Amino acid sequence: MPTIAELGDAIAKLTLAEAVELKNYLKEKYQIEPAGGVVMAAAGGPAPGGAAPAAAPAAEPTEFNVILEPGFDAAKKVAIIKVVRELTGQGLGEAKATVEGAPKAIKENVDKKTAEEIKKKLEEAGAKVTIKPAG
Repeated sequence: MPTIAELGDAIAKLTLAEAVELKNYLKEKYQIEPAGGVVMAAAGGPAPGGAAPAAAPAAEPTEFNVILEPGFDAAKKVAIIKVVRELTGQGLGEAKATVEGAPKAIKENVDKKTAEEIKKKLEEAGAKVTIKPAG
């Protein structure tokens, strides 16, 4: 088993994406929510007093969630369901429930380029879509 110092050194070397992945793992597996700033401090190196550096919160988000919004044209529902199935791998019933239950996340924690591509596909089918920073 690694020592506390080894664990601390490993955490301090995480990239921002790896720190987010660690946060999500701890939340899902152990229901542990890191205190605000802990992940940012780990990703940016040690901060004095354990607080996140002042510039960290202003950093550009790197992961985004693509949200299907309600209010689309009912005549385009079938086309939207088809695109949702293609993007998510959901079955017909599940994709239909996703579309009918909007607002719903279609993809989470994707980079900006991927989020824009997904948004474009959904909008071409007639959906209303927003992209929000993950977190």
